[in-house]
Amino acid sequence: MSDQGLDPEDRKILTLARSTRARNGVPEGAAVRDETGRTYVAGSVELPSLRLSALRTAVAMAVASGATSLEAAAVVGEAETVPEEDRAAVRDLGGSGTPVLLAGPDGVPHTTLTAG
Repeated sequence: MSDQGLDPEDRKILTLARSTRARNGVPEGAAVRDETGRTYVAGSVELPSLRLSALRTAVAMAVASGATSLEAAAVVGEAETVPEEDRAAVRDLGGSGTPVLLAGPDGVPHTTLTAG
């Protein structure tokens, strides 16, 4: 799968997720787009008392900022799939049909899942 056929807004959240991962030196970066087109970006959080994936962190940032729905999500990292807990967070806010793009460290998507 390449990013050539992607909607420009989906390409944007992939770029934001990749940039966050690289800039912060974290295992994964994620970005989500809400119903108004606003984007929320996060890296994974690994503290002794708190562990959050990048995607769950991005969803939490969207909720904390007043988002009421999600249009799409993107995750950049080494993983070959998106864990059910992460998809559940997207589903809680965006619904089961919300697309979740998964890309390697180079930012090129290799899988598109739904939150459901």
